[in-house]
Amino acid sequence: MTQELRLRPLTARSVVLSTLLGAHPPELPVRELVRIAALFGINDTALRVALTRMVSAGDLHRTDGTYRLNERLVDRQRRQDEGVDPSTTTWDGTWEIVAVTATGRSPADRAALRARMTALRLGELREGLWLRPTNLRRTWTPDPGVQRFTAQPETPSATLARTLWDLDEWAAHGRALLHHFRAVDQPVDRFTTAAAIVRHLLADPILPTPLLPRPWPADDLRVAYRAYQRELAALASLPG
Repeated sequence: MTQELRLRPLTARSVVLSTLLGAHPPELPVRELVRIAALFGINDTALRVALTRMVSAGDLHRTDGTYRLNERLVDRQRRQDEGVDPSTTTWDGTWEIVAVTATGRSPADRAALRARMTALRLGELREGLWLRPTNLRRTWTPDPGVQRFTAQPETPSATLARTLWDLDEWAAHGRALLHHFRAVDQPVDRFTTAAAIVRHLLADPILPTPLLPRPWPADDLRVAYRAYQRELAALASLPG
């Protein structure tokens, strides 16, 4: 079941990372991280070793016993927040089109661009041509190597959406995660499943309702994750 649901093993590092990604601002004193890790059977020594390694790797910054995510992970938190609570607008039927016009990019630059386009919830029609419906508000950083347009494709939008994303697979996996989350009651199982739900929401294209297969589990997944955040906060605040 773990492999089918793509659940990742619980480690001290994963507890620290998931906890700070869910914290606003993304920083906590070591005593709070130790307290939360203890909820999942991770002892003080293992937690502190993980923190030291994460600081050495540059994932965390440490100041006076408080640990904070680095800039890259803060950006990941922003994308995670957008996945859990997306900002949408009324769709007028048009599509945003991003064409890559620069040539001679290195493999690393091409990989970085692909990651950026995916993070912006764009789908790749062919190499260098990315698009999505214009129903999503998000930050766009100018790039001289791409051109952005809006247009009305001749292909029916529902057909185009299914060409760009495997919507049935996303929905089926989301329903399986939701079913598993509702069925488990052990803290470790709920934590790892909640983390998998967030990762899955990061891959939600956040399409207009008319383009989605039904039932579409994204809203139920968001409700479940928000409830888990409250559950974890309540557990962490209990007297030791």
